[in-house]
Amino acid sequence: MVELRLPKNSKVKAGKRLLAPPDVKRVKEIHIYRFEPEDAQNPRLDRYQIDLDQCGSKVLDAIIKIKDELDPTVTFRRSCREGVCGSCAMNINGKNTLACLAAIADYPAVIRIYPLPHLKVIKDLVVDMTLIYQQYASIKPWLQKNNSEALRGAEGSVASGGREQLQSIDERKQLDGVYECVMCACCSASCPSYWWNGDRYLGPAVLLQAYRWLVDSRDDQKDQRLDALDDAFKLYRCHTIMNCTDTCPKGLNPAKAIAEIKKMLVQR
Repeated sequence: MVELRLPKNSKVKAGKRLLAPPDVKRVKEIHIYRFEPEDAQNPRLDRYQIDLDQCGSKVLDAIIKIKDELDPTVTFRRSCREGVCGSCAMNINGKNTLACLAAIADYPAVIRIYPLPHLKVIKDLVVDMTLIYQQYASIKPWLQKNNSEALRGAEGSVASGGREQLQSIDERKQLDGVYECVMCACCSASCPSYWWNGDRYLGPAVLLQAYRWLVDSRDDQKDQRLDALDDAFKLYRCHTIMNCTDTCPKGLNPAKAIAEIKKMLVQR
């Protein structure tokens, strides 16, 4: 009989616990996954208590407070703090999301924070995004024209051959629900198909971006883009599990975009 067990060094141990002062009235306990690659120790879960009356309203505010006041060794990514850059993607109480958009009030009990699943952990909450960025580059995420290379105009308008590439209102609406993706990888990291075939399956984040260029009326490379996606693994490893749509912190629907790409391939 096959017995499936986790490697010994993957089991998370209990870590240290830092308590709030006894006079703090509103205490919140936050558990953070800690992993130091240079140590031979197992990852651990450190526990911190913070004063909610001296903290911002978002989970990212709590993590920053812990790093600034309790434990400067806590390592994580963050940048814009407005849900635009996608840097602070992590797993909070079992769901992938952006820490800067997650409200502390939405978690009435203990908050447990882990790095995005499946991806290699570099340190603590920081994961290796190299493969996802390589896959993103492979779909050529820029405007392409048949006869001339797309140029950026002096005032920021997309131009080709000295002329602006105009869109109608309806054509522009086709980009709604796809251009908002910030490539945080919450969806890909929640996708079992990507866990199993991440080396060949592009995953929902990259396929959503691919769909964004397929529906852009200014792009002339639709057939070439579809040819590149028409692969048993790149596209068709999607089994419509829908984890990607459920977890997207921006409220987008990668599963629908993948279905639309499949429809395009059938229709042509």
